[in-house]
Amino acid sequence: MESHTKNRQPDSILRTLIGRAFGPDQVPVEDGFAQEITEGWFNVAYRIRLRDGRETVLKIAPPADVPVLTREVRMMRAELEAMRLVSERTAVPVPQVLHVDLTHEVVDADLFFMEFVDADNFGFAAAAGLLDAETIAAGTRELGALNREINSITGERFGPLTGDGSPTWREAFAIMIEDTLDDGRRAGVDLGWSDEEVRAALAAHADALDEVTVPRLVEVDLWTKNSMIRDGRIVAILDHERAVWGDPLMEAGLTGLDLPVFGDPSDFMAGFGMTELTDAERTRRRLYSLYLALIMVVETKYRGTERELYDFGRTQLDTLMAALRGRSAAQG
Repeated sequence: MESHTKNRQPDSILRTLIGRAFGPDQVPVEDGFAQEITEGWFNVAYRIRLRDGRETVLKIAPPADVPVLTREVRMMRAELEAMRLVSERTAVPVPQVLHVDLTHEVVDADLFFMEFVDADNFGFAAAAGLLDAETIAAGTRELGALNREINSITGERFGPLTGDGSPTWREAFAIMIEDTLDDGRRAGVDLGWSDEEVRAALAAHADALDEVTVPRLVEVDLWTKNSMIRDGRIVAILDHERAVWGDPLMEAGLTGLDLPVFGDPSDFMAGFGMTELTDAERTRRRLYSLYLALIMVVETKYRGTERELYDFGRTQLDTLMAALRGRSAAQG
């Protein structure tokens, strides 16, 4: 995917980074040692072949002078913390982190090398018709179960994995919404709704957020395209940078409950251990989809992506706002 945030580097810089991480004897001599992994939207990632033939993946955060969303500032450090927590406290498979460089001495950004996982991307393989229906269903159920295990990790404050956080989930989530509105206003994004209307939709349903009293590790962006599958089993969970301390109902696998375009969540829910939601849970889930829709609209300006992605986000945002405003009127 193309994006303004991709911090691509020439082979000479990649060789320098390899030498710092693995030693001069592992610096490739021949050309063609680095292949960009193009599917992601934010960081640039390379599949690297070292001189001895071993493979690794290098992720580089956006350049320091490129505007990003508030939640994306120093986001790679949040990813490293999430990977540490998951690898130390669960049996969920994540790639091993091999080397971290936060010095900005060679590249003007955070970066790290991690284990290369020899497997298929679950989401892309499914979309390409390479997996049968039962494998997809079983893999999605497994994702739900892995997600539930990740949610078993608890913290002390709500909100970002790094930083002070908030004492309540209501406060943390309100900040997340407000940050996104600020990002949109700063970039001149037309949401189709005023900031006041979005705030009012949140305020009308914010009481439901008070049910969440334990900060749990929430991946937020864990879906099929952020997982790797081999022989019908999930062997790695990728891209943990958007994780927060919050409510497990915020997980991406449940988005289809509000926005059918994201697919039927039944298999994910089965693995997640969830059947029916209470009214308050249903309301919270809808608020989380609202947050996602806001991000989808706002981030198009920061990524420089196609108009159709903006239009898609606007459609989802309109759907969520109509549902929340209608429910508020009914309650009133």
